[in-house]
Amino acid sequence: MDPRDIRLLQELENGLPLVPAPFEEVGRRLGMSGTEAMERIRNLYAAGVVRKFRARINQRQVGISANALVAWKPEHTMKSEIGARLAAFPCITHCYERQPVTGRWEYTHYSVHHGCSRDAVLAEVKTIAERIGVADYVVLFSTEEFKRVPNVRIGENGGVLV
Repeated sequence: MDPRDIRLLQELENGLPLVPAPFEEVGRRLGMSGTEAMERIRNLYAAGVVRKFRARINQRQVGISANALVAWKPEHTMKSEIGARLAAFPCITHCYERQPVTGRWEYTHYSVHHGCSRDAVLAEVKTIAERIGVADYVVLFSTEEFKRVPNVRIGENGGVLV
């Protein structure tokens, strides 16, 4: 990567301009052609620096207001397979495993769910619980959103990649 790539990534973090030729506009802002901007993006993608190029939707503005973290406590015999089983559900956006806090919090697996209502999310979680055979779980709904940005942003790190 060179300084122009870093500037391009910073510019793209602000989103594409809503114009007929967005990459031409991005290139113009950076003193390059739209073709060069596209080629640099392709190279960054091929090198694994850019993993995805996608739209970010403000979920609350489109009616997705019920967001929940589900903590799962599978039987000991299922712990090695439960993560993969949870991750197979397309409705789960995040899925991970954590060490329990013995005697205080015995849940080991977590999934994140989004829906238009709490009832819809609860029904979805109940269906998943039945399909994977885990009866011990707790659904924790968020009440307020404080920050929602990608976890790594060039602009927030002063142009330094971490």
